[in-house]
Amino acid sequence: MDANGVIDDGFLRRYRELLDAEDAAFDELEHAVEEGDREHYELDLESWKSTVAKRMAFLDRQGFTPIAASA
Repeated sequence: MDANGVIDDGFLRRYRELLDAEDAAFDELEHAVEEGDREHYELDLESWKSTVAKRMAFLDRQGFTPIAASA
């Protein structure tokens, strides 16, 4: 995001990379669940959590903060 608060191509490219990594990690987690593979499940869960944390940290550094949804 540039100084004027405009989302640029660099931001979109990096965010897409993070989303793709998160999707790939989730796919691995899903396979471990489907196969009943507890050992890989634990490793894949940590990997997925790590990718989510990286995405959230990126958004935080860019000035985006999550807000709680009201019911």
